[in-house]
Amino acid sequence: MKPHHKLKVWKKSRNFVKHIYELTSKLPDTEKFGLTSQMRRAAISIPSNIAEGAGRNNHKEFIHFLRISQGSIAELETQILIGQDLGHFKNTNIQALLDELDEISKMVIGLQKSLRKK
Repeated sequence: MKPHHKLKVWKKSRNFVKHIYELTSKLPDTEKFGLTSQMRRAAISIPSNIAEGAGRNNHKEFIHFLRISQGSIAELETQILIGQDLGHFKNTNIQALLDELDEISKMVIGLQKSLRKK
């Protein structure tokens, strides 16, 4: 089994990508190369960087990739809020998505702290 397959945060963030794809499928075609693309890339970046870091077999490098993942989380949160500000997500429970993203963020931070202790 690959090291990242054991991580709950990787599994959770990978599942979260599906939520973002569902959310962005509701965006107008005019956002196809804007918000839709940006949100999907940021969402995909989260589990991708967790996987890349875990695959490095070096705590310092893993922490570096977790920081990148954390940056993507902040980016995605901002993009969700901008989409909401623009009125694109009126019939969507944005708070539930933000809460789930916050939980992923806390898990990433917790993993970073754990790796620093080793």
